[in-house]
Amino acid sequence: MAKYDVVIIGSGLGGLQCAFMLAKKGMKVCVLERNRVVGGCLQSFQRGGKTFDTGFHYIGGLDEGQHLHRLFKYFRLLDLPWVRLDDNCDDVCIDGKRYHIMTGHEAYAESLTEYFPDQKENIQRYTAFLKNVGDHIFDSLDVHCSDNFYSDSLFARSAKQFLHETIGNPVLRDVVSGTSLKMELAGNLPLYTFAQINDSFIRSAWRIEGGGSRIAEKLSEEVKIMGGEIRTCAAVSNLVETDGLISAVELEDGETIECQNVISNAHPSYTLSLVKESKVLRHSYINRIKNLENTFGFFTANISLKPETVEYLNKNLFIYENADLWNFKGGKTDRILVSYYKPREGKYCQNIDILTPMNWSEVEQWADKPIGKRGDSYVEMKKQKTNECVSLAAKYIPGLENAVERYWASTPISYNTYTKTVDGSAYGIRKDYTRSMFTVLTPYTPIKNLLLTGQNLNLHGILGVSMTSLFTCACLLGMETVEQEVLKPNLI
Repeated sequence: MAKYDVVIIGSGLGGLQCAFMLAKKGMKVCVLERNRVVGGCLQSFQRGGKTFDTGFHYIGGLDEGQHLHRLFKYFRLLDLPWVRLDDNCDDVCIDGKRYHIMTGHEAYAESLTEYFPDQKENIQRYTAFLKNVGDHIFDSLDVHCSDNFYSDSLFARSAKQFLHETIGNPVLRDVVSGTSLKMELAGNLPLYTFAQINDSFIRSAWRIEGGGSRIAEKLSEEVKIMGGEIRTCAAVSNLVETDGLISAVELEDGETIECQNVISNAHPSYTLSLVKESKVLRHSYINRIKNLENTFGFFTANISLKPETVEYLNKNLFIYENADLWNFKGGKTDRILVSYYKPREGKYCQNIDILTPMNWSEVEQWADKPIGKRGDSYVEMKKQKTNECVSLAAKYIPGLENAVERYWASTPISYNTYTKTVDGSAYGIRKDYTRSMFTVLTPYTPIKNLLLTGQNLNLHGILGVSMTSLFTCACLLGMETVEQEVLKPNLI
């Protein structure tokens, strides 16, 4: 008899949520994490007594009655120290002009109309469309709903084309797209991805005190309470296939762990590479997954600030300068996200993050070098990129250039090294509305007891990954069970 009902590879959000749900239903679960700490891109780290995040910065839709509130109540995450951002949660800054973006659909539309009064009807139509998409997010969990989530028509429509059809003013199109560094804007981006993610942040916006690692730590704690195991420094080297099913997981240290099912929170391409011998996986399938394009990565400058130099803003800044928002080429720093960390006390913040998209091709020359041994050219590149980020941010944060005390920088190589995401991709496999059947993956693989979860499947981001974890668990528990668990009346 197998030692575990389910072995889960990777302790990112999706892996931990699957472990939570399956352990809660009485399954014997073991989570394997290759790194020393759990969390994947939820990990935080300490530098100079200050906490910095790696991939988590803010979330949307956590207000009572909203989508993420319902999910996080189920996952017992509501008691964490969440901080609601101001009603003016984001500022979009384009070529010297600053636009205040509000939360709440009505306030959102009204604030945009103040800047573009002649676009009032278009703004209302656009906002209503996003709200309608968001209102139906849980339809895919409803066993009585006839809509098929995976073949939804909105996955087969272009977000960019929708914007051009709905909004005639090109500047307004950029403004409503301006908070979308939380996805990769491209001509092939599906409308569903664009609408669902943006709607979530219009509903409400939040950050967490103490870093995203609090989420991973809380989920890990709950999994252990329910009898699950979580092991760190446990890198998987091989998925053993026997009679067409995965029968065991081998670790790099030589240990073999027997199991009935495997869920991988890792990139699908990396997951398939772990199956060293298979009579089920066809080369055509492996190559198709391997050849799927991935979204861009991020360069992140984690900046420690001198005391009492930069006032804390309970919002985010999205800054663009001479940028084509829907066509990122890489190479130049023309768009950034500035994320503030809430100070323990007082009005001045102690640290900020500045993120800018970065293609794998920009760092590939150093990818085969180990950590700390990538040479002076790599260090110089990070220094120059950090200076460019700070210089752009300083146009909207007076005095920032002289306020920097120290900084630490990461590139797509960092994400590839620690999470094994292909090309250091920030948002996983690039969804393509013209090829939605091939780029919007389901949890299933040709090996019946090898399932997938995480941002590479349906939607990325905290909400998207949380939803995907439910779809993955439904493969083992049944969708009706998942629906009853998450949507039952006492959780609404």
